[in-house]
Amino acid sequence: MNSDLDLFLWLIFPYICLTIFVLGHVWRYRYDKFGWTSRSSQMYERDILRWANPMFHFGILAVFLGHVMGLGVPQTWTAAVGISEGMYHFLAISIGVVAGIGTIVGFVGLVYRRRFTKAVMGATSRMDKLMYLVLGLVIVLGLVNTGSQLVGDYNYRGGVSVWFRSIFYLSPKPDLMVAAPLSFQIHAILAIGLFALWPFTRLVHVFTAPLGYVFRPYILYRTRDAHEGSRSRRRGWDKVDTIPRRR
Repeated sequence: MNSDLDLFLWLIFPYICLTIFVLGHVWRYRYDKFGWTSRSSQMYERDILRWANPMFHFGILAVFLGHVMGLGVPQTWTAAVGISEGMYHFLAISIGVVAGIGTIVGFVGLVYRRRFTKAVMGATSRMDKLMYLVLGLVIVLGLVNTGSQLVGDYNYRGGVSVWFRSIFYLSPKPDLMVAAPLSFQIHAILAIGLFALWPFTRLVHVFTAPLGYVFRPYILYRTRDAHEGSRSRRRGWDKVDTIPRRR
């Protein structure tokens, strides 16, 4: 360990952010249920949203699954099922670059829309603005790190990935991150910080995705004119007192 700063960044800071992540969501759900939403702004602007929104969400989903594979699955497991290290890196880099570019293009479209559509900008909180900045840096650095695997010789699966899993094993190995390249270090710090911001931004809607919409039955809408009953249509208003009174 080089310094107290290294000890804080790679040992203490992750646990602080994870604690805020968990307790922050509990607090938000208990005291701000009506704010637990993505604050949909479709009614304000649709043209950019139509292509940028799916591009970003499908891209970020692919990036997330790639991180689950790269950080959560040990190198020995993929080797045990017959996936060589060369094949793994080929798939990770090719899929990761495509997913990263799609995510960035969609993200830029959404940020541009939010910045230059007055009504959408007015519905954006300060925490959301900070979140967009951090998220953008995380995405760009992630793409840079993926591309660096083409020319560099750093094996993140033996360094960053082992450190990441050690955090959840409650047996952290901060020395592994001290030895990692600077771009990986900054990417990790910003990504961990994003977890601390998460409960206080629009990102909370990730945990309330309307999956039930996929399985619910169709809703059938009918016009009122087609179901007015057997009465013939009349012009003007009906009389209010049309029911005979009892004496």
